[in-house]
Amino acid sequence: MTKKPVKPDLPVKAGAGKALGLLGMARRAGKTESGGFLSEKAVREGKAFCVILTEDAAGNTAKSLKNLCEFYQVPLYVRFRKEELGHALGQEERAAVAVTDEGFAKKLEALLLEIEKETGRNL
Repeated sequence: MTKKPVKPDLPVKAGAGKALGLLGMARRAGKTESGGFLSEKAVREGKAFCVILTEDAAGNTAKSLKNLCEFYQVPLYVRFRKEELGHALGQEERAAVAVTDEGFAKKLEALLLEIEKETGRNL
């Protein structure tokens, strides 16, 4: 029996709900790879157009994804928590997600940059 995702009781900050909603839509469209291993695989295979890494991802996962994204020149954004990302994707906690569709990736990047401007926070 599979566990259903539990809606976390977390406040969504400054417009982040739009970005999380877009990630959920991209997942339902089959345009994401979630989890550290699958995100790394998507980057290596040239399928990823951008990667979201959670703020609370494990050190090795974070280091590996940062190095891969830098090497393959894939935009990487460190944002959200595992619970928030997992909930948006309709899954359990996720440390990372790779967006494999250029259109979704561009819109997501625009939303994240808009949030950055509003909050004054570097992603």
